[in-house]
Amino acid sequence: MSLELKNEETLEQRQEGPGVLVVDDEAVIRDLCTRALKAFTVFDAANGEEALSILEKEEIDIVLTDIMMPHTNGLDLLQEIKRREPNKAVVVMTGYADKDIILKALKADADDFITKPINLLQLRTVIDKVLEKQALKEELVQLKKMDRLKTDFLGLVSHKLKTPVTALSLFIQNLSRGVGDPDDPNFQKHLRMMQDESSYLVYLIQDLLYYSEVILQEGPLKLADSDLRSVATAAILEFQPDAANKGLKLINELPETCPPTRFDRKRVRFIVQALLENAIKFTPTGGEITVFGESDESSCRLAIRDTGPGIEENEQKKIFEKFYQIDPLQTGQVRGFGLGLFYARQFARAHGGKIKLESVPGEGTTAWLILPR
Repeated sequence: MSLELKNEETLEQRQEGPGVLVVDDEAVIRDLCTRALKAFTVFDAANGEEALSILEKEEIDIVLTDIMMPHTNGLDLLQEIKRREPNKAVVVMTGYADKDIILKALKADADDFITKPINLLQLRTVIDKVLEKQALKEELVQLKKMDRLKTDFLGLVSHKLKTPVTALSLFIQNLSRGVGDPDDPNFQKHLRMMQDESSYLVYLIQDLLYYSEVILQEGPLKLADSDLRSVATAAILEFQPDAANKGLKLINELPETCPPTRFDRKRVRFIVQALLENAIKFTPTGGEITVFGESDESSCRLAIRDTGPGIEENEQKKIFEKFYQIDPLQTGQVRGFGLGLFYARQFARAHGGKIKLESVPGEGTTAWLILPR
């Protein structure tokens, strides 16, 4: 249960700060901690069962728990919290003489401890220190994540660049030796192949620059009231030449108006582009791709329907995995990096939305982008 707050000023202060859950069977201790932590959003619980219930419902950054409590004691609560969320910060409170208990708590991965009677300055200092430690841990996790991503990405880039670069290099070497007759049909055929490989290199470099801008420099969402229809229309115009070159019809059936929705235009544009690019890639010549949308009071929905081969049910989750690429011809030479749909789903989730697929093998696929209003 959330504490009843005495005035609006206190409520405003608490809503701005990190979430702290105070667990103690003595109401006076809970009240004392709450008053000392005015800069935080404070919740309280009289026992372990209440604490676990609050943790399931609220955003809690740190748990401050007494050890000696009826029913579920503090050590049991600590162990259960760490079992559920190993990275959740927990500080234990106990008496001066409870050295063995403090040792047990630290062995159970408590982040720190406070001795009773509670010194308010020490309480605030310990809470700040633990939160700072948590922030550093999270930053380290993100840095390691980015390092792994960059390593994986560089490996994939080198693999993707190797084939076209090798082909172009061999062709240029033959030209330098005077091998090949410009009037020979085979020479013209190989020349067209090299032009295709050169275009593919340009495509890869453009993708690299785009991923560097949108993904590797990923930051908080820049939300603003915007129109999903305008983002989708711009993407359709951008991909019309690609669709026409492949002999596809790219049809705009978007409604004339679309209610304003709060989203990050750059990230949502990325989502729409990734879905359109995927549809064009797998729809055979002569096929159609239709973009349409709908909305209600709770959400705005954009759909991209193609007449491609469809996606097997066991593939539908895999296509959103990082670096995963469908290779229908089993060539091992699928173009692109396999990151578009992965980040499209990540960005949709960051908005509180989702991407949903409706697909039947042999009958095409409809990809839905659903954003809350």
